Amino acid sequence: MNIDALTPKEIVRELDKYIIGQDEAKKSVAIALRNRWRRQQLPPELRDEVAPKNIIMIGPTGIGKTEIARRLARLTYAPFIKVEASKYTEVGYVGRDVESMVRELTALSVNIVRKEKTEFVSTQAKAATEERILDLLLPPVDVKSTEGSIEDGPQGERTREKLRQQLHNGKLEERIVTIEAQDRFTPMFEVFSGPGLEQMDINIHEMFGKMFPQETKRRKATIREARKIIFQEEVQKLVNMDEVIREAIIRVESSGIIFIDELDKIAGRETSKGPDVSREGVQRDLLPIIEGTTVATKHGMVKTDHILFIAAGAFHVAKPSDLIPEMQGRFPIRVELKSLSQQAFEKILTQPENSLVKQYCALLATEGVKIKFLRGAIKEIASIASLANKRMENIGARRLYTIMEKTLEDISFAATDAPAVIEINADYVKEKLAGIIKDEDASKYIL
Repeated sequence: MNIDALTPKEIVRELDKYIIGQDEAKKSVAIALRNRWRRQQLPPELRDEVAPKNIIMIGPTGIGKTEIARRLARLTYAPFIKVEASKYTEVGYVGRDVESMVRELTALSVNIVRKEKTEFVSTQAKAATEERILDLLLPPVDVKSTEGSIEDGPQGERTREKLRQQLHNGKLEERIVTIEAQDRFTPMFEVFSGPGLEQMDINIHEMFGKMFPQETKRRKATIREARKIIFQEEVQKLVNMDEVIREAIIRVESSGIIFIDELDKIAGRETSKGPDVSREGVQRDLLPIIEGTTVATKHGMVKTDHILFIAAGAFHVAKPSDLIPEMQGRFPIRVELKSLSQQAFEKILTQPENSLVKQYCALLATEGVKIKFLRGAIKEIASIASLANKRMENIGARRLYTIMEKTLEDISFAATDAPAVIEINADYVKEKLAGIIKDEDASKYIL
């Protein structure tokens, strides 16, 4: 979708296709995304002064925090990664290097741009691949040594076109040909990583690969296999990796999104002992990345000044005010997401384009079984999910996965022998889940 057409209202409308409720959170991220486009329209001297308005989403698990950020990135094809703040800390602070999130985002962006460039040159690469395969089937004639050969001139062209037609019709896929494929010897070894080694961020295999000469190796392959190998070689010739890396870094710096989950796990004031020291240490390490710094990656230097950071956490025990003041200041927008009600569960089951009901119906349709969920069944599933969340841990919409799986367990198991059409009503749902609802203690281990 064209980012120019993504007004905040349009962004929310797109998010509504996949996420039920949480209107306040959708509104906040829509404005943050639109502000990026607005910043690009400013004069250069003012553009660099406009900082992204980072967001903290507050609410229990399973209510759509991650999904909002992920769908937001997909709308604009922006580089996006999700990290857990708790991964950057363990007792004694031997967690991961915080800069690794920027390196991962950059590597992801390079892959995205490379894929786009590959698609752009695919037509040209396919044409070149076809010509090389035809050369394998009908080698070019050396005019000096074989002048007047039957393969030379019009007859050779007719033969080549006949082979081309057979290729297009798929008649030569299993023909064996001899190809020369690039072969690079790389020694086998194992790298043992540890605290601090991530900062090196060196592709060891790539480094050692450059130390050894690149050779071609003759091998036999079917045309089906040869086509894939030759196509990759042609793509490498056509795609300028320097241009790919340059564009990928620009995308990271101007439109990258990093979603930091479990931020509440590192919220805590410094104390004389215990893991709180580690928590505040992680916050202080994260701070330069969020404030804006330059990170060294294997693809080059990447500035984080305009990367959008969206943080999330349940904040049951800690509060956003427990974060260090500098960190609080870098997340000026705070949005509290609401727990999901039974009515919300009913909508989640049916309304989104990727709803669970649609997913399960499609899965069982592959076995020739048509599932029909009656309205009463949807209502009962939502009711049981809501009740289970109240009695046990509130895991939000994720509860629906376990409820649906248990409801359809017998049908999924015997799908090949099941009737062609199965209607699921409220009584069927109650029957399948009756034992779990009655025994709360047992249900803790099942749902």
